[in-house]
Amino acid sequence: MPEDYYDLLGVPRDASDADIKKAFRRRARDLHPDVNPEDPEAEARFKEVAAAYEVLSDPATRETYDRLGHDGLRGAGGGPDFTGASVQDIFNAFFGGDIFGGESGPASGEDVGVAVEIGFIESATGTTRTMPLELVTVCSTCEGDGAAEGADLEDCAECDGQGRVRRISRSVFGEIARESPCPVCAGRGQIPSERCATCAGRGRRVEAQDVEVQIPPGIATGQRIALRGKGHAGEPGGRNGDLYVSVSVRAHPEMERDGLDVVTTISLPVTDAMMGTTMTVSGLEGEREIDIPAGVQPGQQIIIRGAGFPAIQARGQGDQRIIVDVKVPRVSSAEEREAAEALAALLEPGNYERTEENSFFDRIRQALR
Repeated sequence: MPEDYYDLLGVPRDASDADIKKAFRRRARDLHPDVNPEDPEAEARFKEVAAAYEVLSDPATRETYDRLGHDGLRGAGGGPDFTGASVQDIFNAFFGGDIFGGESGPASGEDVGVAVEIGFIESATGTTRTMPLELVTVCSTCEGDGAAEGADLEDCAECDGQGRVRRISRSVFGEIARESPCPVCAGRGQIPSERCATCAGRGRRVEAQDVEVQIPPGIATGQRIALRGKGHAGEPGGRNGDLYVSVSVRAHPEMERDGLDVVTTISLPVTDAMMGTTMTVSGLEGEREIDIPAGVQPGQQIIIRGAGFPAIQARGQGDQRIIVDVKVPRVSSAEEREAAEALAALLEPGNYERTEENSFFDRIRQALR
């Protein structure tokens, strides 16, 4: 028994017309023989899917199929038969275009991808890089028309100067007209009496160019900058490709990035942690002195608001988080032990309670940030 048409398209029985059309286009791409050159069954499977679409895209035949199934279609004169049709003819009959969604027009230029590495501080402030590239460009000698200096441009005999040719083919659906750029004049409509020696009449050539790339403040490793129209030049009348710049950021010896925040770790002797001190800390805007409060605890964070990375194309600024690492010394002599015991005897429980209390609430605040 033939397979259910809804199952062939992968749609529910209450699917809308738009969903059925979208499903057919998707399945047609997957089953196209050009995509499956080693699968001899791909074309037959495609025609089964096309038959399902022809039935379900027409309200009358869909209603018959919903009520009576395949038997109902046979009783109404038989289901669709694409035995003698080509894959492209079928798709043209339904959609009037290329199976992969392409447009019939001058070829666009190809995209170009490059990578750039910048410094940690540069990723926060933004920077400029000049990229030396080999790009297909419009020939500067003939300005893209492919003609030698002083040569005449004549109408192309193949397309009568239209730049496009129209082909008529026969199929099971009747005559199908397809229009495409003229292969002789590459869609220009004219050909030169003498070709440009610089580009051999192509109108385009490969040239070395220095492209300036503006890298915005706040960019991070893995992000990509798109420069529209800065890739390879297209055929006359076609758009240029795009240039994509992938960014990587070098590591910094003292700072790390966490979202929009800058994270720095400092190490303090236990005595400085007990009494408080000042320290010089690296930041995105250079070094600055910060106050370390007395009784600071291991792992406690000191926050400098607004000292982090800016958000790209949005409002907002990260912070700098300074994580305190307290260094506890080893007692290695009798004199040191005596001094440590004297300090332990001098300190009262309140000294510890205050610092523990502060550390506890600090952790609560940090957890709620």
